Amino acid sequence: MSERKATLQITGQEPIDFPIMVGTHGNDVIDIRSLGGKTGLFTYDSGFLSTASCQSKVTYIDGDKGELLYRGYPIEQLAEECNFLEVAYLLKNGELPNKEQKEAFESNIKKHMMVHDQISRFFNGFRRDAHPMAVMVGVVGALSSFYHHGEDYSKPDARRKAYSRIVAKMPTIVAMAYKYSIGQPFVYPKNELSYTANFMRMMFGTPCEEYKPNPVLVRALDIIFTLHADHEQNASTSTVRLAGSSGANPFATMAAGIACLWGPAHGGANEACLNMLEEIGDVSRVPEFIARAKDKNDSFKLMGFGHRVYKNFDPRAKLMRKVCYDVLTEMGLENDRLFKLAMELEKIALEDPYFVEKKLYPNVDFYSGIVQKALGIPTDMFTCIFALARTVGWMTQWEEMITDPEYKIGRPRQLYIGAARRDVTPLDKRN
Repeated sequence: MSERKATLQITGQEPIDFPIMVGTHGNDVIDIRSLGGKTGLFTYDSGFLSTASCQSKVTYIDGDKGELLYRGYPIEQLAEECNFLEVAYLLKNGELPNKEQKEAFESNIKKHMMVHDQISRFFNGFRRDAHPMAVMVGVVGALSSFYHHGEDYSKPDARRKAYSRIVAKMPTIVAMAYKYSIGQPFVYPKNELSYTANFMRMMFGTPCEEYKPNPVLVRALDIIFTLHADHEQNASTSTVRLAGSSGANPFATMAAGIACLWGPAHGGANEACLNMLEEIGDVSRVPEFIARAKDKNDSFKLMGFGHRVYKNFDPRAKLMRKVCYDVLTEMGLENDRLFKLAMELEKIALEDPYFVEKKLYPNVDFYSGIVQKALGIPTDMFTCIFALARTVGWMTQWEEMITDPEYKIGRPRQLYIGAARRDVTPLDKRN
């Protein structure tokens, strides 16, 4: 807390001072917790564009610089030097693990990857053509019926167990959702494989033959997981915090996060981006769609460009671009139609004054959809992959919230603009 203050002058009242809080990085914030009590007024901030809802030590974003830090470490360094479970350990514990800690953490997660056999029966209650995210919301929420009884999440051990269970079981549940949708038998995890290799085997393996994960593709997907592990107080993370603030168990809280992530403006953005590329169809039609994107009267939107937070190049997009090249080269898809189309769009967007002035740079969703499609992941599974990765961030944010000394149930205020108080007219006298 600094000694600087913000003074609020309300007509007809004495000036009121509010302390200014200073973080490690980023904007300072005015502490208005006492505003209602001192003035009888609230603030109005639709979309929470200027409101800090919590104090956090987990993730920091500088949108102007195009910078993303997990616990202070740049995302570029983490993606190059660490695997996903090292990053998961970092997010949860605040520091990177040493060799012994890494091995113990990974071993613990892998031992929890199996799901209760009764969980597999939940899938039969869904239509075969159900969207995988609908399945995810239901099945992850159902985990609370297996692991909620008698748990006191104010105790560190209970939180550790919950973290291990949900982070470990997400790849299994995502893979099961996919297998169910295509009518193939479930494939169970192997403890000898890494977290990401296990997921790929459960997704693409069958009981008919041994599946050998390609290390280049495993590494690519592992980087995708790392890039999506956390992203500050976005819509789904805020949903997790708000749901968890009521004391809801972590599995139900994760289901709430998955439901929020499902939206096309959030986790569904890479799916929407790939659908857009399919709509454009060919490089020859790019000028037509670029013109439509500039036309304010046209409903067409160029998906995968620009970001709510980043006003510079999305740092994750730079990494994903390289992953995209690596995967397509490994699979002999350098001349892939959608990839060529995406590169043409990228070239125009980086050179066209309209996009440059508006800082509409390609974002992570622009490339991740192409990579996942190349890996053989269906479009409607993209958001499930996102949810799998983001679970480590959600669980970290949930734990940070419930262990915060200032923890309380979330209760946003509103500016009511409905009808004024009025009396009910008897039924026989209403027009």
